[in-house]
Amino acid sequence: MKRNIVIIGAGTMGNGIAHTFAQNNFKVTLVDINQSSLDKAIKTISNNLDRMVTKEKISIVEKNNTLNNITTNTNINSTPTDVDLVIEAATENLDLKMKIFKELDGYYASNTILASNTSSISITEIASSTNRSNKVIGMHFMNPVPIMELVEVIKGYETDLETLKFINNITKEVKKIPVEVNDYPGFIANRILLPMINEAIESLHHGVSSVKSIDTIMKLGMGHPMGPLQLADFIGLDVCLSILNVMYDGFKSPKYIASPLLKNMVLAGKLGVKSKEGFYDYSNNKKAEVVSKQFQ
Repeated sequence: MKRNIVIIGAGTMGNGIAHTFAQNNFKVTLVDINQSSLDKAIKTISNNLDRMVTKEKISIVEKNNTLNNITTNTNINSTPTDVDLVIEAATENLDLKMKIFKELDGYYASNTILASNTSSISITEIASSTNRSNKVIGMHFMNPVPIMELVEVIKGYETDLETLKFINNITKEVKKIPVEVNDYPGFIANRILLPMINEAIESLHHGVSSVKSIDTIMKLGMGHPMGPLQLADFIGLDVCLSILNVMYDGFKSPKYIASPLLKNMVLAGKLGVKSKEGFYDYSNNKKAEVVSKQFQ
């Protein structure tokens, strides 16, 4: 196994995946069309590593080695080609992913595995934009990537056993636990999680309870580390809406219809932590302590 990989997309998931591979002694090329996104990603990774040093989970030497293992690039077509794996972690948009995979397919050798970090979009459909459907697979990391152990490994219709075995092995190499799932909308994590989040939003919408009460009930009663409304803010309300739409389009079941409240919040630009307001107000800190004025 070659210990160098390419990651496409320097957002929250992309920089977390880059951090994880680099910390486990892989040489990582992180690609994004925006230089400012790449600079922000490196700063985020450095800050996260500093926190690990403070907690004595890693040494300063390990922090520096991790950062030295990452290079950045704004152009896919000038990245190293001697890689076994490219992981796409771009925005959750089918057209964009199809475009990226078509470009990757034309640039990398035919035996290079192309993986998508999509949280809900069909791997089979993404693979159809390439001439290597057997070498396309899903690697759905959980956020925050450096901390969460799970990776959903999604087999497309034509993904071969060699590709599946390679991805299971490399996932273990970076100290994550691969769990195999077949290619259906939402896979497993989001197929179960998003209807719960949506039901919490509907309960709020119909006045059954308040933001803090709904989250407290799920934390104390069900042992969840954060409530569903706080979690929705953390994921991003636009991402939640996108996943629900993918599942509704795929299954046509009313249980996946997004709450009108969720739709309105997204239209209003209230997307959660990233926009500094969702169900909670994050203008002063990223902790879900102050409920948004709309819900007080």
